[in-house]
Amino acid sequence: MQMPLPSARVLAEKALIVKRLRAILPRDSVIDDPAETRAYECDALSAYRCAPLAVVLPRTTAEVAACLKLCYELGVPVVPRGAGTSLAGGSMPSADAVVLGLARMNRVLEVDYANRFIRVEAGRTNLSVTGAIEGEGWFYAPDPSSQLACAIAGNIGMNSGGAHCLKYGVTTNNLLGVTLVTMQGEVVEIGGPYCDAGGLDLLGVVCGSEGQLGVVTEASLRILRQPEGARPVLIGFSSNEVAGACVADIIRAGILPVAIEFMDRPCIEATEAFCHAGYPDCEALLIVECEGSQAEIAEQLDLIRQIAMTHDPVEFREAQSPEEAKRIWLGRKSAFGAMGQKGDYMCLDGTIPVSALPMVLRRIGEISRDFGLAVGNVFHAGDGNMHPLIIYNANQPGQQELCERMGAEILKLCVEVGGCLTGEHGVGIEKRDLMGVQFAPEDLEAQMRVKDVFDPKWLLNAAKVFPLDVSASRRG
Repeated sequence: MQMPLPSARVLAEKALIVKRLRAILPRDSVIDDPAETRAYECDALSAYRCAPLAVVLPRTTAEVAACLKLCYELGVPVVPRGAGTSLAGGSMPSADAVVLGLARMNRVLEVDYANRFIRVEAGRTNLSVTGAIEGEGWFYAPDPSSQLACAIAGNIGMNSGGAHCLKYGVTTNNLLGVTLVTMQGEVVEIGGPYCDAGGLDLLGVVCGSEGQLGVVTEASLRILRQPEGARPVLIGFSSNEVAGACVADIIRAGILPVAIEFMDRPCIEATEAFCHAGYPDCEALLIVECEGSQAEIAEQLDLIRQIAMTHDPVEFREAQSPEEAKRIWLGRKSAFGAMGQKGDYMCLDGTIPVSALPMVLRRIGEISRDFGLAVGNVFHAGDGNMHPLIIYNANQPGQQELCERMGAEILKLCVEVGGCLTGEHGVGIEKRDLMGVQFAPEDLEAQMRVKDVFDPKWLLNAAKVFPLDVSASRRG
């Protein structure tokens, strides 16, 4: 994965840059010791890494603004970082970049149950947002698999979703307002907790912009009352294609479960060895969860059972207790970690029309055989957000490049059937050079002009999202 050469000028001026940063920030907020900056050289796409020039860990919006203003003045690239859980290389630095980490900005600033919102600093982890309000019977809906570790800043940057996005939507559907700091150090309030702001939807522009436009330091998030009840069912199938057809039939019937998750045999076997969730011996399984009153749940699950039975399931198991429900979800939530037992892997993130699931699953199997690399499928089936995991050996010369080429073919297939390159992981560096598959040159130019307005020097996360040859003249 190619990255541009670092600025020789910035590298030569490292001592001066660090000195200037320490002059405006608390001393413990600036790290330049290579032994310590190594912890920030990659994110969850760990196959690619580079030690940064320095790391800044601010505690306030004012400190973020001071850092960005100085870096803008000195012409130093900045890479924003939430918790470093990006699977697309979104927070991987370059050697001439300052990593701006938000981990210390993790406070709850305000909770307003009457108006259904919580305001938090952007370094707060996803799961701890719900943790702050669940005692009062409320929750924050987006739930990425990394929710124990991932930060709200990264969720906003990538417009993250999660298993329950089928019903509750992704981050943009649950984001009310942000405090954004531009590269010039200007603090801007966008949106707000009470009603839609007038004018253009700048909040919609910022959410999903992958740290290209500014650094989010605070966020107002929509919170919801916890449902009366929820119950998952586990359905095993004889093939991936049959499971995919069942998903399409459930959606076609007008049923809206809170989640429909898919796992194939490689993922089932890995999770069973890892956490013993009690999954059936089958080629593919679905986890379908419904929520509401007990009567509503029973009605929806009865309809789902009727549809599933037309596909001759290997097993149909309804959770009979909260403990059994937790075990059903345990395997799905552990899938990415469990697959690490099989070797190195690259996790993709294409999204497709639900109706195309059976055909796409069949084609992924063919692509896997053509390239000679195994693939495990685990994804949010209800909205077509796929996460094929390509298994390879990073220690074997050429395998990583082979994996990248195979991944590109799968993502091209997603676009070909009417889908897109990414559903929630973002473009980062992983899909950057495939953007031309989905977008015409005119489309990319329009998007880059938006970045021109927010970041005229192209210093924020500049080697991400847009193909390097397309953005070269802007990056300088």
